[in-house]
Amino acid sequence: MSTEQALNLAIEKGLDLVEVSPLANPPVCKIIDHGKFKFQQSRTEKKVKRIETKGVRLSLKIDQHDLEVKQKQVEKFLAKGHNVKIELRLKGREKAYAFKDKAKEVIKQFVENLEGEHKFDNDIAQQGAVLSVVITKK
Repeated sequence: MSTEQALNLAIEKGLDLVEVSPLANPPVCKIIDHGKFKFQQSRTEKKVKRIETKGVRLSLKIDQHDLEVKQKQVEKFLAKGHNVKIELRLKGREKAYAFKDKAKEVIKQFVENLEGEHKFDNDIAQQGAVLSVVITKK
């Protein structure tokens, strides 16, 4: 179809004639609403940054070296901008005795030893035998 025919057809429909592929022989054009086309292009170009929540599990009987390894992991996650959920799961008879205070101390000590600035999203929460807290970068 000639350019004049395409322009007349677009004007009749109240739309725009948009060149899609100018390098093709002959050039390819579409009859579309240009405002809607630009809006759809901008939506596909936008990248929504999703903040993931990474998880780290601790235990009451964790060794010092294991704590250091976990702390390095958490620091990497925070540096990338992720939230980190720290969980401490009580096992067996740990649930029956009063180890909840000790578990909270282990979590607090773990968070205090982290390098960099970070903050708690909320206080240490307990759900059954699991104590957890979510931390984020300041």
